[in-house]
Amino acid sequence: MSRAFLGAVLFGLMLAAVGSAAQFEVTQDAEGVTVKADGKLVTRYLIKSGPKPILWPLVSPSGKELTRGYPMRPALPFEAQDHVHQRSLWFTHGNVNGVDFWSENDKHGDIVHREFVKLSGGACATIVTRNDWIGPDGKKVCEDERSLVFGANDQVRWFDADLRVKATEGPVTFGDTKEGTFATRVWETIKVDAKKGGKIVNSEGLTDSAAWGKRAAWVDYYGPAEDQTVGIAIMNHPSSYGFPSHWHVRTYGLFAANPFGLRDFDGPSSADGAHKIEAGSEMLLRYRVVLHDGTTENAAIAKIYEEYAKSP
Repeated sequence: MSRAFLGAVLFGLMLAAVGSAAQFEVTQDAEGVTVKADGKLVTRYLIKSGPKPILWPLVSPSGKELTRGYPMRPALPFEAQDHVHQRSLWFTHGNVNGVDFWSENDKHGDIVHREFVKLSGGACATIVTRNDWIGPDGKKVCEDERSLVFGANDQVRWFDADLRVKATEGPVTFGDTKEGTFATRVWETIKVDAKKGGKIVNSEGLTDSAAWGKRAAWVDYYGPAEDQTVGIAIMNHPSSYGFPSHWHVRTYGLFAANPFGLRDFDGPSSADGAHKIEAGSEMLLRYRVVLHDGTTENAAIAKIYEEYAKSP
């Protein structure tokens, strides 16, 4: 029995315990996979957008988009067109054996979808993929296996992301840089800088720009989308490498968990957050992404985290 399959079984049991109200449908096409809950769009897993796979859009229970649509589609009149590499929700890093997988400059690396290992729907939805990290010279640096397991109840939608980076080609070092790692770019009117009521809140009670670079078990980013307050929270599981993560979360809308960027986040300049994965070994990063309506308090984000932290 694979770890991904076992994880899906355990997650299904957990959903039953908390009262999952949704039935999920997973459909595949040439571009990737669509996930729906009770017939309503939750997200699409796109196997390629720019140099990497992404999730876009991410949709709240009330049907509002939570992530910026640019550059996957032409920018809406109110959408900023900065940071083209910030594509909805993604997993990359700015220094992997010296290769930049974060940006889309002339010498960036590519994360290439290799295969879907598992796709299933029902009481939960499961997507398991394998991907190759390829340098600008065409040589493989490492690979990952990512498991995304989706759930929902009457109040929120969520998915658990277990990300295993495997040193299949020799030792792999995730270098110390703020440019990473598990990240999203929020919808334009949600961001704090839009000055429409957007807010960043972390598990330590820090808000907005004070939350940047700080360690926390979770961060929530909420604000208005049309006539509704909605938000997206990312939670870091205690078994994840580097827990509790630092957070590269910006008032302009970038929102990333990054356990590696100590030099930028903590200082002094001698700090080094790099992590080496020995040949044949792996690194596990674990997050829960919660898509919600209302504020942090409305969505009971702290309570959801308590439940997540207890999961296997």
